[in-house]
Amino acid sequence: MTQIECAKLGRLTKQMQHTAQQEDMDPALLRDNIARGLIVVLANKNHKNLKPVAVGKKMAVKVNANIGASPVELDSEKELKKLSAAIEAGADTIMDLTIANDATVINSMRKTIINNCRLPLGTVPIYQAAIEVGAAADMTMESYLKVFRQHAKDGIDFTTIHAGVTRGSIKLLERRLMPVVSRGGSFILQWMAKNNKESFLYKHYDRILEVAKEYDVTISLGDGLRPGCLADATDKAQIYELRILGELVQRARESGVQVMVEGPGHIPLNETEENVRLEKEICQGAPFYVLGPLPIDTAAGYDHIACSIGGALAAYLGADFLCYVTAKEHIGLPDIKDVRQGVIVTKIAASVADVARGNQQAILNSKHMSEARKNFDWNKMQKYALDPSYFEELVAMKPRLSKGGCSMCGDEFFALKFHTD
Repeated sequence: MTQIECAKLGRLTKQMQHTAQQEDMDPALLRDNIARGLIVVLANKNHKNLKPVAVGKKMAVKVNANIGASPVELDSEKELKKLSAAIEAGADTIMDLTIANDATVINSMRKTIINNCRLPLGTVPIYQAAIEVGAAADMTMESYLKVFRQHAKDGIDFTTIHAGVTRGSIKLLERRLMPVVSRGGSFILQWMAKNNKESFLYKHYDRILEVAKEYDVTISLGDGLRPGCLADATDKAQIYELRILGELVQRARESGVQVMVEGPGHIPLNETEENVRLEKEICQGAPFYVLGPLPIDTAAGYDHIACSIGGALAAYLGADFLCYVTAKEHIGLPDIKDVRQGVIVTKIAASVADVARGNQQAILNSKHMSEARKNFDWNKMQKYALDPSYFEELVAMKPRLSKGGCSMCGDEFFALKFHTD
């Protein structure tokens, strides 16, 4: 049985007990929210030595790190180093987005990553499905399901499905500055254009759910029509797809499959609240997984910082899951340093939101850091820093002062030496 099926029957699984303990949450409340579809537990039955993660209502905001090779650079050792960097930096989940001209390379990369990853792992099967048949327009439901089943059997815990991109949205894209920026979304649009039929992912969605249910893979409904620039934010195409995703959320829940919804994309800060509200309303409170969002188009080279700003606001307003963005977004394939930095800045956004949302552990961590600063306890400061190793590196650059202050104020002028007693 899947996690949501067990929850509906009032059963507490070991995965629920583990995540409840991690979140310091009443297990019964966690179970009830899973039953309602407001929380998903990412935990494929076949993922060995997995540390399950819960995403959704009243959970700490989670952070995902994308890794994966490209045809330009197919290096499994480098991807394993990216994986290690993401884990060390504090990512909650990983996605393998490997693409290559040879499907055997994709299979090998995925298995290598999952065998070295105790965190929940996600994939986007349509990438491999298109590559295996030679062109996106030549895919069939059978060829797609073959790939998806292999991913599920290997142990992937969540998967992006672009089933909300349908024929009804094509005309709406004509008004856009950037019609489509989602690779998966573009594959389905190509398929529909050539075959003059409704998307096979939408038409045969129930067959996808059957495989997902068999392995308890959480469906992440992809936003194939997400805006790729502020000019297209919250437009008719985006909302059209979102309404279809709301339908697909309900069908997944009724089938005993856990489901969450992916969101934009590029949206200005003033439209963030409306985007979160619409997803929660249309998709019946399903966990919201956002890429960024990016509140500005002109931060090339610093998109990870822009996304941290957008992500903090989105998560405060109700988004549950932040997909990191690196400094290489819109530029190229991120390296190990980019991955680590991307996780850290997104963890900052998540922590900002957690504090504002009243998460007691995040609030307590801030208090512990403040106490350490008051007492000039550098070791304790390092412990509670979101990036302990970088904190240590910075401290080591200047010698500690005799009276405990930092090198900015010197021994005599630091403000914290003042006491009211």
